[in-house]
Amino acid sequence: MTFFNSFKNSKNQLLDSLDGCRITIKREDLIHHTVSGNKFRKLKYNFERLSHEKDPALLTFGGAFSNHLAATAEAGKINNIPTIGVVRGEEWGDKIVKSTTLDFCQKQGMQLFCVSRDDYRKKEKAALVQKLQSQRKNLKILSEGGTNSLAVKGCKEILTKEDTRFDVICCCVGTGGTLAGIIESSTSQQFILGFNALNNSEVNKSIAKLTQKKNWSVLSDFTFGGYAKVSHELIDFMNYFYQQYEIPLDPIYTGKMLFGIFDLIKRKEWCWGENILVIHSGGLQGIKPMNLRLQKRKMPILNYGNP
Repeated sequence: MTFFNSFKNSKNQLLDSLDGCRITIKREDLIHHTVSGNKFRKLKYNFERLSHEKDPALLTFGGAFSNHLAATAEAGKINNIPTIGVVRGEEWGDKIVKSTTLDFCQKQGMQLFCVSRDDYRKKEKAALVQKLQSQRKNLKILSEGGTNSLAVKGCKEILTKEDTRFDVICCCVGTGGTLAGIIESSTSQQFILGFNALNNSEVNKSIAKLTQKKNWSVLSDFTFGGYAKVSHELIDFMNYFYQQYEIPLDPIYTGKMLFGIFDLIKRKEWCWGENILVIHSGGLQGIKPMNLRLQKRKMPILNYGNP
């Protein structure tokens, strides 16, 4: 696994103190331009397992702007392992090029199947997926978002020994795998605070299945209406943040988390410790498609490109 083993741990970048709180960003986004952040961590051991199989292939799931699909597609190309993406929404079947994410995936060699939302909900039980499995003996299925035990194993490597000095560690939450890995590698003196990016009331149960530790909680107050939903206020904050610190945030996950942290501190409602480590989980490929959507809605856009 030359690709995944060739990268060193990401660096920590200290921000200015904010109302007595010391905020440090762990720049997981700098690991790789596409296979970055938590996607790098989640895919590492899944691809390592595949590398030991004969004639392997990987099938996974995602929406038309999925960071997970993009990262999986490029990781597959780099490691010479075929990938298949099952895309939510059959309407995307004849307009792949209108999604910068799906167009990128296809150019990396990922085979795409755009299915109805009903079939998509069935995941591996859908007739299409079962047919593909019957056609290829060593086709492995990876869940939407990439969370499984191997993903959690990879995410346990996000924290390093030097990170034991932080009181609280903040991380975005989608399926919960990244947070679970961080919880598992945290010390008993640390508190792990997740920021939910979805209106997902079941995420706590999902995380509890992946860890026995209790030093964590998930906030769902900064979803901005749900997955991929944004507002003028959020875009303004992200542009301000980039101007101040030269750190790009993505509008689906990290932008909402940093907005929440700053908002809670400014409103004097922060109560989890003053020495804060924030995990930048990457996802920057989502900036370009979000800007295209914002332009169509005649809303302000993010004033930085897709790195």
